[in-house]
Amino acid sequence: MRVSVIRFPGSNCDHDIEHVYGSVLGATVEVVWHKDTDLQRPDVVVLPGGFSYGDYLRTGALARVSPIMEEVRSFSKKGGPVIGICNGFQILCECELLPGALLRNVNTQFLSRFVNIKIERVTTPFTKAYQKGDIITCPVAHGEGNYFCDEETLKRLEGEGLITFRYCDSSGNVDPKDRRSNPNGAMNSIAGISNPKGNLIGLMPHPERAAELIVGSIGASSGLKLFESSLSESAATS
Repeated sequence: MRVSVIRFPGSNCDHDIEHVYGSVLGATVEVVWHKDTDLQRPDVVVLPGGFSYGDYLRTGALARVSPIMEEVRSFSKKGGPVIGICNGFQILCECELLPGALLRNVNTQFLSRFVNIKIERVTTPFTKAYQKGDIITCPVAHGEGNYFCDEETLKRLEGEGLITFRYCDSSGNVDPKDRRSNPNGAMNSIAGISNPKGNLIGLMPHPERAAELIVGSIGASSGLKLFESSLSESAATS
């Protein structure tokens, strides 16, 4: 299986993705520079976290016009699995491949801590190995992770079951007003969403940093199935 990881100037989580897919799961990983126009025949495409273009102007705003994004758009429209993590989620929203925007955290400070996220949608290539209600414990590391959209969009996301991850406590309870479980103030505790087809998802937390037992007791490997799932889905449809 082949995974293409898009590298922008300022990306810093691309190496984590390379490690999980390549060293842990044994996939062939191609790092694709943002100015390229060839995705290298991937089965899965990943937009990693970081600070593309130094978050100049606003997060993801400049990355959206990188040449490779037209290829990502085409790949996703054909049903190819695409995941944007943290800055990658911000980029997907800027490209209008996913609705909404990521605003400044409610406390206006950069957040670096572990969170719990509940799996809400299991009909995507990245979440089909989970059960609805399963919890991933993994870090967040962002200054602008407060998901926001207009009321009409929110109604559609909720009504069509497109909210894929929600911030929750360790027992799975969701409370948008609780700053311990929903630290950035995201609307309806939204940690990640997907498109109607389910092949394209974005989320702010970093499951790739909770993909091995060796990383420690917090989170452990609770995020690994997300990446395993995408490879098994691609193998089944190739």
